[in-house]
Amino acid sequence: MSTAAAPAPADRAAGSWIQRPLLGFDTETTGTDVASDRIVTVALVHSVGAGREQETVATWLIDPGVPMPEGAQAVHGISAEHAAAHGMAPAAALEEVASMLADSLGQDVPVVAFNASFDLQILENELRRHQLPTLAERLGHDIVPVIDPLVIDRGVDRYRKGKRKLVDLLEHYGIQQDGRLHTADVDVSSTLDVLRAIVDAHPKVGASSLEDLHREQIAWHRAWAENFNQFLERKGKTPDVPLSRPF
Repeated sequence: MSTAAAPAPADRAAGSWIQRPLLGFDTETTGTDVASDRIVTVALVHSVGAGREQETVATWLIDPGVPMPEGAQAVHGISAEHAAAHGMAPAAALEEVASMLADSLGQDVPVVAFNASFDLQILENELRRHQLPTLAERLGHDIVPVIDPLVIDRGVDRYRKGKRKLVDLLEHYGIQQDGRLHTADVDVSSTLDVLRAIVDAHPKVGASSLEDLHREQIAWHRAWAENFNQFLERKGKTPDVPLSRPF
């Protein structure tokens, strides 16, 4: 697993949300269509401190009940045969995951996910597919608080050139990693590392309240989406990136 290049600075804002519990969340799936693809693995990483030594990891392997596309297997390394032989039934696993997420969110513990909209949308659709209450239904309101380091990085360093995949942000923020990304628990811990590094580099992020950070993420995503849609138009492609975040 990756390790941060340096210990957390002592000047992180005392009492900031970054110093309180966080729940990292990631999925690996059969594809990228949130409406039709299925979840194969889930990792939840409960963090109560500045580094990995204070993280508790829970993981699930799920039998998606559908064929595993070659492209998806190439990403996460899990075959349909392995998932069928060793994975949990989807409804049982998803109920456990959703219950843990709802419990944390109900206590105002932020869910941290890289490109959170994907993971939360596919989870909500999977819960509906198996006739289970969605996260929003369990909470009785929108899914908040959610912190997305990808959206935040785009917002605080908007004009930086280059890609912004998780591996790119690890490199940009000087975080070492061992190359095992696309294993859900490794991705979650790496995402938490990136979030801490963003707060260190941009202290105003950590100083914001969760409510203000939620509003800022909405604005940052919209600004990025408008710009990216303009880029697509210039390339003669359909500008199809939604301007609003579902979470």
